[in-house]
Amino acid sequence: MSWGTELWDQFDNLEKHTQWGIDILEKYIKFVKERTEIELSYAKQLRNLSKKYQPKKNSKEEEEYRYTACRAFLSTLNEMNDYAGQHEVVSENLASQILAGLARYVQELKQERKSHFHDGRKAQQHIETCWKQLESSKRRFERDCKEADRAQQYFEKMDADINVTKADVEKARQQAQIRHQMAEDSKADYSSNLQKFNHEQRDYYHTHIPNIFQKIQEMEEQRIVRLGESMKTYAEVDRQVIPIIGKCLDGIVKAAEGIDGKTDSQLVIEAYKSGFEPPGDIEFEDYTQPMKRTVSENSLSNSRADSKAEPKFGGKPKGKLWPFIKKNKLSLKLGAAPEDFSNLPPEQRRKKLQQKVDELNKEMQKEMDQREAITKMKDVYLKNPQMGDPASLDHKLTEVIQNIDKLRLEAQKFEAWLAEVEGRLPARGEQRRQSGLYDAQPAPAVNNCAQARESPDGSYTEEQSQESEVKVLATDFDDEFDDEEPLPAIGTCKALYTFDGQNEGTISVTEGETLYVIEEDKGDGWTRIRRNEDEEGYVPTSYVEVYLDKNAKGAKTYI
Repeated sequence: MSWGTELWDQFDNLEKHTQWGIDILEKYIKFVKERTEIELSYAKQLRNLSKKYQPKKNSKEEEEYRYTACRAFLSTLNEMNDYAGQHEVVSENLASQILAGLARYVQELKQERKSHFHDGRKAQQHIETCWKQLESSKRRFERDCKEADRAQQYFEKMDADINVTKADVEKARQQAQIRHQMAEDSKADYSSNLQKFNHEQRDYYHTHIPNIFQKIQEMEEQRIVRLGESMKTYAEVDRQVIPIIGKCLDGIVKAAEGIDGKTDSQLVIEAYKSGFEPPGDIEFEDYTQPMKRTVSENSLSNSRADSKAEPKFGGKPKGKLWPFIKKNKLSLKLGAAPEDFSNLPPEQRRKKLQQKVDELNKEMQKEMDQREAITKMKDVYLKNPQMGDPASLDHKLTEVIQNIDKLRLEAQKFEAWLAEVEGRLPARGEQRRQSGLYDAQPAPAVNNCAQARESPDGSYTEEQSQESEVKVLATDFDDEFDDEEPLPAIGTCKALYTFDGQNEGTISVTEGETLYVIEEDKGDGWTRIRRNEDEEGYVPTSYVEVYLDKNAKGAKTYI
């Protein structure tokens, strides 16, 4: 099956067919190009969608992601971000593995096709030229034969006429001979051209055209094979990302399976538990005995003075109703909340104090690390004076030490308040009674106890000097702080995006950077990492890809 033998007379149709084949290839290239643009656009929209629903830093939304359902949703957003990345990979691979190669191939194909059909047209022009030469020699031979016949007839006519002179007859005879010779020469030329044309025609139809058409056929078959290979590559590009997309979907399913209603219910308790006891029963007030009628402490009309005087008689405090009474918002409008969070219920106050203590400890550790670094630098300057003046660091060192002392006092103050809430210290009123001041204080002073500090609007109103509180736990706090050691690394992580850590406790990372993980995400959306011994802090969990050590406790695998 060869185009050279089967389609020897279909030069024009083959030219149209090969041009149609190139058009088909260019159409496929355009299709793949539009697919890459769609994949990029889809990936961009997925990333924007994921970013849109990410919790905003330092907002109420960030606190909501403690719940398992919200964490699962955050995992879904992160997986969708990775899912979008796979669509970008598809677009890049289609462009590099198909579009670039096919674009070059189309240009080469056009040049090859042009060359083959140029050779074909050249062969056509040559055979047409040979044909024209043959026709010209044939017409000349025909004309010379007719002229020779007319000259012969004229000679015979002159020779038969007795009135014609001998000279005229001889002239006619010579003219006839010349014409016959010209006819013989034309005959020989015609015969030669005919043989030449037949030879060229055989070469044209049995050698030149078959060879040219065979090359065109091979070119066309190669185009078809190349198109088929591109279609296979098109499918393989999608197939390559299917496992990763499957892992993304598995991650979503795993996150969904991690949703626990009981855990979320417990988190609700921890978030809103006030620590108050339910109110007791309201006593019956007997109005039939006017002289003995007393106002019950649990009555809604109870005054603050009565409630303060009640412990004086050794009576047992009744259950209180104020957890159900609407809080007075006037104090919130007039100013900020008290420093010791005494306006909060006990459990919420404990959480706020613990959070404040942790923040102060982090700041103190940072300052202590800075002090250690300055001290080391000063030692270096002392040993090598040419590197710098040790005295230039004294001011900075003094400033850091003052900051540490200030933070330590602040932390001790909040530790004292926290210890009181957690019951590690006796209530302030009890301390006074134990010191013998109970009888010397007026009746309202008895209400300095922890229970009497609670006001009907759910707030704490007592104010007391902080100096004694700070001194109580100073020794214990120092011992605990001195025993702290740097947290060990539990794995590594790779930064997926650049993060500019401008807030306290955060650390800046650049995309592609590898760091150590020292504390995994506790459900708040932040992971604690370390760059070196002096640099550590928190980064958003969605900004890094975490690889926990399998030997670490509670290690998980993140893909």
